[in-house]
Amino acid sequence: MRTQHRTVRLALAALLVAAPATVAAAGTVHAAPAAGTVRLAAVGLDDPHKKDIAMQLVSSAENSSLDWKAQYKYIEDINDGRGYTAGIIGFCSGTGDMLELVEHYTDLKPGNILAKYLPALRKVNGTDSHSGLGSAFERDWVTAAKDTVFQQAQNEERDRVYFNPSVSRAKSDGLRALGQFIYYDAIVMHGPGTSSDSFGGIRAAAMKKARTPAQGGDEATYLKAFLEARKVVMKQEEAHADTSRVDTEQLVFLNAGNFDLNPPLKWKVYGDSYTINS
Repeated sequence: MRTQHRTVRLALAALLVAAPATVAAAGTVHAAPAAGTVRLAAVGLDDPHKKDIAMQLVSSAENSSLDWKAQYKYIEDINDGRGYTAGIIGFCSGTGDMLELVEHYTDLKPGNILAKYLPALRKVNGTDSHSGLGSAFERDWVTAAKDTVFQQAQNEERDRVYFNPSVSRAKSDGLRALGQFIYYDAIVMHGPGTSSDSFGGIRAAAMKKARTPAQGGDEATYLKAFLEARKVVMKQEEAHADTSRVDTEQLVFLNAGNFDLNPPLKWKVYGDSYTINS
């Protein structure tokens, strides 16, 4: 994850998942049903197919590819001050989530090829240093990525830290699949937390401009406010200053009224065109 904002695991989960018990769950069709029809629940982003779509959308922005499963082996320093960025969600050596990932992998499989780097990962956490890592770590990361246990660890950390909390928060705010994805993509880039340039800060800024559907607000109006607040934060950092993943991806879906994020989907990121047909 390309962010410097990290919180304690349990505090993070509590912060993002917390919501009033009276809030209606997101995913219900907002329009009144025609006479004689039954109101059906829309599919949320946690549906396996929708989740795969979300991963493809993120991968198009993070890795210029829809093949997100090919990214388990990805590792490089993108010179954003966060050390190594790696894996399916951009775990970073400088921000804590790469350390937590390797710790989880080691819990699942003691003595794995990356376990010997845990002392170095603890030392470089919070910095952009490669001390104790370097080319040997890069090679071993690629080797580990062939291990289905390491792939499992990446999936589980993605869900624990980013996907599940953001989708839960979006549902409690009354957002359908598109809004759930918008939250997820934001937490992928900006990280959790409450600072102004984190996911929580962006959401707070949006809620000053518009009410969430759970508060009785219009879904499109609120999501546009959220995306505008996010763009302000993106432009503050050179590594994120290109806002095309908002302008030519998420806003395209929003302006089309595709709140359930149903294929076919066509979008652009950084000038490259992508399509998901089904």
